[in-house]
Amino acid sequence: MHRYTSPGQKGYGAFPAVLASAQMALADLTKQLAKEALLSATADPPAAPAPAAPEGIGNIVLGQIHAMQKALKEDEELALWFGNGSDRIRVFEIYLPNWKLAVLTGYDSERVLSRIISPVDALQLVAKVVKAQAGAKPGRIGLVAPKS
Repeated sequence: MHRYTSPGQKGYGAFPAVLASAQMALADLTKQLAKEALLSATADPPAAPAPAAPEGIGNIVLGQIHAMQKALKEDEELALWFGNGSDRIRVFEIYLPNWKLAVLTGYDSERVLSRIISPVDALQLVAKVVKAQAGAKPGRIGLVAPKS
């Protein structure tokens, strides 16, 4: 049986080797951490993600109208109507100066050019697929989104 003795006697002969081994491991670990810190500090910063499309009601409205027009056949057009009381306007362009405000351009029943300025969330539009007039090129609704 091995008997442990106090420091300064013969019982702790293996300790200096273990201690030296632990110091070496600590030194290696320190070197590795310093190397990783240096590499991460000199590395190029990650590229900023592309800005996401706004998920407001304006973006959704434009997306839906675009999808309806994309599904049309060659001899069809989308008739888009805005009604307010007795006034009814066939819309030919939707312009969004920002994602919360819409400017609708179209003609009323007397063929007078009209514009409606309205918050996008207050718009109530009626869309119908209609056949284009014989010999005429089907019209498409102009969609103009904000610049940014």
